Amino acid sequence: MPFTRISLHAGKSPDYVHALSNSLHQALVEAFEVPPDDRFQAIHQHAPGELVFDTHYNGGPRSADWVLFDIRAGRPRRTEVKREFYRRLVELLGQSPGLAPADVMVVITTTEREDWSFADGQMHLIPGGQ
Repeated sequence: MPFTRISLHAGKSPDYVHALSNSLHQALVEAFEVPPDDRFQAIHQHAPGELVFDTHYNGGPRSADWVLFDIRAGRPRRTEVKREFYRRLVELLGQSPGLAPADVMVVITTTEREDWSFADGQMHLIPGGQ
């Protein structure tokens, strides 16, 4: 049940944004133990000066195509699962929309089951979670 905020510079085409979304979801399903029908994303395109990043810190060089995937996950994953997810994500993003691996940053934060309400003011992940 991850929720992902995807941040990138403004000006990308709808096809490019759709490819980012699809590649992320495919990597989550294939490598991060996410069911295929569990897709929640918010995509933010930022104006110049609103997305600030170092072009060489722990990687790089990064370009203006840099993208941040801020993932809120409902449960922790093993290190091996995360490693495979990161690898698969950059592989898929390289295929579509053609993003360089150095331009992909991922931050994963885990939450508790009671931190999620999918609708109707209910704690859907807690037995009797009304």
